[in-house]
Amino acid sequence: MKRKTSYPRLWCRDWYSVFTQELKHIFSDSGVLIIFFLAGLAYPLLYGAIYSKGSVDDMPIAVVDNSCSRLSREFTRGLDATRELRVSCLCANMAEAESLLKGRKVKGIVMIPSDFGDRIVSGEQGTISTYADMSSFLYYKNLTMGVNMVMLDEMHRIQASRLAEAGYDEHRISQFVQPVRYEENLPYNRSFSYSTFFLSAVLLLVIQQTMFYGMSMLTGTMREENRSIAIMPKRLNGRGISRTVSGRGAAYWLIYMAIGIYVAVLVPNLLGMPQNCRFGEILVLLLFYITACVVFSLTFSSFIRHRETVFVLFLFMSPICLFLTGFSWPESSFPEFWKLFSYMFPSTFAVRAFINMNTAGADLSMAGPQLAALSVQTIVYYITSCMLSKAETLLEK
Repeated sequence: MKRKTSYPRLWCRDWYSVFTQELKHIFSDSGVLIIFFLAGLAYPLLYGAIYSKGSVDDMPIAVVDNSCSRLSREFTRGLDATRELRVSCLCANMAEAESLLKGRKVKGIVMIPSDFGDRIVSGEQGTISTYADMSSFLYYKNLTMGVNMVMLDEMHRIQASRLAEAGYDEHRISQFVQPVRYEENLPYNRSFSYSTFFLSAVLLLVIQQTMFYGMSMLTGTMREENRSIAIMPKRLNGRGISRTVSGRGAAYWLIYMAIGIYVAVLVPNLLGMPQNCRFGEILVLLLFYITACVVFSLTFSSFIRHRETVFVLFLFMSPICLFLTGFSWPESSFPEFWKLFSYMFPSTFAVRAFINMNTAGADLSMAGPQLAALSVQTIVYYITSCMLSKAETLLEK
């Protein structure tokens, strides 16, 4: 007498069949393997190597002092005293300074006009012009920060001198010049390191992007070969969508949990980045994030019809997803459209949680809003991926 297989056992057997079949498809496609393993493992280290130094100190600049006054000489000495800048050349004119900049002997130019000293002495506003080598953002940052710090210091000194000449005592002068005392403190990035600032956002974005592009490449290939992306045992006759979606997703989830631990835990340690939270907390974040990335990729890769479409998407979407994380511009200043648009991507919430936890030392409770958002994304994208898989099976009939 034939014994009937129970539904839970049948469900697990079908799920395992879909899971193993998806793994076979992944490991039989060399392009997908390159994206998943070569790009997923090498990109974080490549970015780390490019931005390994993180900051530029004593950047050489040229100063064109057309004023030749006491105030302009003090300003030049102030520039040379900053950590960011080093006055390597005092040029007679702009033509000489421009030739040094073109020859890459200096990375920036500060031009002090001829009327600078006279205007300051007469109580008018003086101007200073700066020109940066824009081949690197760090050169522009250093020149802008160095000049601004010296300018603020000179402004305070000039204001204090004028108040002293007007007969104010030292106490009153300090109240006028600096009515509110403040102390600059940058606890999470004291050296203004660009690697700490930039890589914290890039690392988790690599997980989402490589997963989506690899899955989309595989989907495009299957569509070009007239194969269905809704792989399921034929006996189900179009039913069993949940085991199909979860079985396919589990294959990517298994691979990317390993890649995620490498990217979020091992790479920051190799690059000497701040790690201010426990491994267990990062692991919980990865569980939420990678699960959301899987169903996100299953949903949107369903629209891919051709394998080469992935490369267009890569160039177009990666910078957008990076800036939508808010790592370089606060979310509160986003236009309403871009704020809502950013909620589509798991990286938006995961990167913010990762920066808060790994760099600033926040715990899981403080990352609660981001984890909740990832949970909502997981539910929504799981439903949409099931609906799209169902539509795929109906179109085949």
